[in-house]
Amino acid sequence: MPVRDSDPSDGAACSMPDRRGFLKRTSLLMAGARAAAVLPLAVETSRAAATGGQTPIADTTNGKVRGENVDGIKVFKGIPYGGDTSGKNRFMPPTKPKKWTGVRDALSWGHVAPQSFLAGSIDYVRLIDGLNLPGGQSEDCLVLNVWTPALKDGGKRPVLVSFHGGGFVIWASSHPLYNGHPLAKFGNVVVVTINHRLGCFGYLHLGDLDAEFSKSGVAGMMDCVAALEWVRDNIENFGGDPGNVMIFGCSGGGSKVSNLLAMPSAKGLFHRAAIQSSGSALRSMPRDTAGKNAERMLAQIGLTKARVRELQTVPVEMMIAAQALLGAQSPPVGFGPVVDGEVLPRNPFDPTAPDISADVPIIVSTTMQEAALSRTDFDLDDAGLVAQVKALGVSDPDRIISAYRRAYPSLNPFKLLCTMITDRGYRKNAIMLSERKAALHKAPAYMYVFAWESPAYGGKFGAVHGMDVPLVFHSVWGITGPEAHALADKLAGAWVAFAKTGNPNHPGIPEWPAYTAEARATMVFDTKCRVENDPGKELRDLWPQGS
Repeated sequence: MPVRDSDPSDGAACSMPDRRGFLKRTSLLMAGARAAAVLPLAVETSRAAATGGQTPIADTTNGKVRGENVDGIKVFKGIPYGGDTSGKNRFMPPTKPKKWTGVRDALSWGHVAPQSFLAGSIDYVRLIDGLNLPGGQSEDCLVLNVWTPALKDGGKRPVLVSFHGGGFVIWASSHPLYNGHPLAKFGNVVVVTINHRLGCFGYLHLGDLDAEFSKSGVAGMMDCVAALEWVRDNIENFGGDPGNVMIFGCSGGGSKVSNLLAMPSAKGLFHRAAIQSSGSALRSMPRDTAGKNAERMLAQIGLTKARVRELQTVPVEMMIAAQALLGAQSPPVGFGPVVDGEVLPRNPFDPTAPDISADVPIIVSTTMQEAALSRTDFDLDDAGLVAQVKALGVSDPDRIISAYRRAYPSLNPFKLLCTMITDRGYRKNAIMLSERKAALHKAPAYMYVFAWESPAYGGKFGAVHGMDVPLVFHSVWGITGPEAHALADKLAGAWVAFAKTGNPNHPGIPEWPAYTAEARATMVFDTKCRVENDPGKELRDLWPQGS
């Protein structure tokens, strides 16, 4: 029911939800505590002028920007590619940023999209310091960052555009995991990372309640397209080639790439793509499900359907708290791109690969133990393994466990379980996506599995979800040892080769054939890289379709 005004004698519904009443009514508890930990929103970060030496200045369609020279690379942070998305622009398609006169400093990270953790999710703070990100939260978050070896020199360097992970609800490009400096220097390429709307601000489908919000369920993906349009219009001034753009991302970033491959508005804005870890999105959110989620969001805030436009005036912290609370309910409310029939006219890779991007070569990957990131039962014993496999709904857990032990005799019960869960879900989706892409018989797909077990966190996780991300950036952030440096050369080398030619082969790795349904050639990135045809076939067959 609608939240009442704080004055009980008034007797009428207030013109907007009462903040204190909302907080008291929902109690917030853990979800609100998480939201409050990063709210109120940070104020605009000061952008002090660069001092000492000649600073790089680049032209953009909105005005000049000043960056800084860092070890041979020119770095520009927080460049706006879209306008403020607050107020009347909330839930609406992105607008162009306002032009400016003079030179704008691009020396500090731009704002992070408003976000909070979902109650009950793994403690990402402990693992990756997920919300302690520079820039502060604000709806004015449509910004991007550029690393380049040179400006406007006619170099026509490949452009690599990274979409950050975190599903569609958390994280930002300012995390050190996405530092583009080492990759730009290693490969003589231009690297771009972006922020965009997340969660309810980017994917709350209100179009079935009010036609004015017809694109609200895909606003975050429209931001991604706007960023790619900025690249097309400006990247030549940063030494890049707008005709040779590679998009890539891990996890939620890979899902963004999967969706972009099916979006007509993105066609021609990129020319290669890579989908890492659990990012192989075959399907996106159905419109009817998204509509029901929107109704639950309104009810959580305390608004009727007739008052949907008032959502544009609800304070950000109330929206984020409601989102977190809905994520903890059963069934949980999730947020992601909606198959609206126009901006996203179809599922990304179901029932087939999209024809609209048939000419775009792709890389598809998983790690061996994707599922390990969401678990902490490292001391799982044999009895616990049997119980967990039974919980997966299989009728003969002993047969499956025996098969995995034969294939991976050195893995403990925890890593065996995580490998199983990865195979039956994440890896199956990656294989199906690659098969469907290859079936178009146009541009190739290349498949890899990342099998190197990082020593991070005492080696407990194995080859955990996202472990290949820093290596793609030619970085060993969070990883130590000479093996990591060697793998960074191999994986980043494949990224640079693919960005340049659409083929990831380079002298540092064995010959890597394109993926076909017949051979299923797969590169295994490990201490010693190798190519295997249909690796783990006997294990893959243990998990029937729909398991």
